[in-house]
Amino acid sequence: MASRAGLILPCLEATEPERPPPVLTSDLHEEIFLRVASPSDLARASAACVSFRRLIGDPPFLRRHRSIHPPLLLGFISSAGFQPAEAPHPSAAVARAVARAADFSFDFVPRPTSSNHWHPCDARGGLVLVDCRRFTEADGKERLSLDLAVCDPLSRRYLLLPPMADDLLASVELQNQDMFNSGASFVPSGGMEDETSFSVMCWMHSETKLVVFFFSSGSVHWTVGTSATWDDLGLHEQVDSLGSCQCAYGCFYWKVDYTNRLLKLDMGTMELCTYELPPDHDDGDIVIVEAGEGQIAMFSQLGAGTSVEYYNLLQNGTDKSHEWHMKSTIPLPAQYTSECYIRGPAGGYIFLAGTPKEQDVGDPAFFSLEIESFKIEMVSRKTFPFRYALPYFGFPPSMSPRRIQGYEVVSILS
Repeated sequence: MASRAGLILPCLEATEPERPPPVLTSDLHEEIFLRVASPSDLARASAACVSFRRLIGDPPFLRRHRSIHPPLLLGFISSAGFQPAEAPHPSAAVARAVARAADFSFDFVPRPTSSNHWHPCDARGGLVLVDCRRFTEADGKERLSLDLAVCDPLSRRYLLLPPMADDLLASVELQNQDMFNSGASFVPSGGMEDETSFSVMCWMHSETKLVVFFFSSGSVHWTVGTSATWDDLGLHEQVDSLGSCQCAYGCFYWKVDYTNRLLKLDMGTMELCTYELPPDHDDGDIVIVEAGEGQIAMFSQLGAGTSVEYYNLLQNGTDKSHEWHMKSTIPLPAQYTSECYIRGPAGGYIFLAGTPKEQDVGDPAFFSLEIESFKIEMVSRKTFPFRYALPYFGFPPSMSPRRIQGYEVVSILS
């Protein structure tokens, strides 16, 4: 009897050769690593093998990564040095590494004289703008000299900015001996400059007028931006000083100290104007922030208290008048009271300082307040003896750009 055994078909899996796993090209690895937001995770990935370390350490990759992921809040700087973020803040580990690697004494920047010291007046993206105010005597008259430098505490590179030329001051009818006060700030690039570019704004005022100057890292001299008399701005009484400078939607704002007025500089038109602040803000501290759709808002702190007030600025119809409306009151952490310190905005935050309500129960502390959510988070203890401190944002030492490079150092020593 014939066998009915059927033909046994060979198993396809047994006949096909085993396929190797797909190979990830360096381009794919780069796209994957660009999506790693945590610097610590990226550092661990770079330690996995030589090819990963070479890719992650490549300057073009680091530039792309920094363009996608904003710098980290690492702590606060003042004339007393650097106060790094502390656990449980997410940047604490990176902040400790930066504190070990950087020089926040600014002693690597040559001093104008041996008796003068540099003081930080602004910080942005790892760079620090430092100033030195000194009085000298010429022709029997006392004159104020303002020296400025931009430096990188990590790389210890610096650029000494040139002094204001006498003919430049004369062109706006301002002389050194007329200067009553001055200040300086970085100008936000808005993404229009590369990593090695920066701009600085300096404002000087006398008893009668305010003048604003600009300096670009691609230039070798200052230029005049705008000027106005206090009378033209409706500030008929002597202006003693201006508060910290803040930028929102391409405009700079200063609170005129000891008054209820806010000074605005529109960078597009170079026009100066003033706003009235809400009542009782003569001695208060404020921070101007972006509120969406081109509107600005304000965080306000009136004296030592337990909360921060949030105002919207609304325009009334077509008459271009403006009115502040208080929208929220944000309480500080329950065990703290305000130290009358409020700074920002930077990185989507403003910054506060608080003192424990009860003595010997804790240390004064710095807090961040997220502008969109009003979430308050402790950043570090406050060990500075000074009220004035600046939030410092940056990257881990291995990822930090060499921001000051290729520029001739311009001496301001005379």
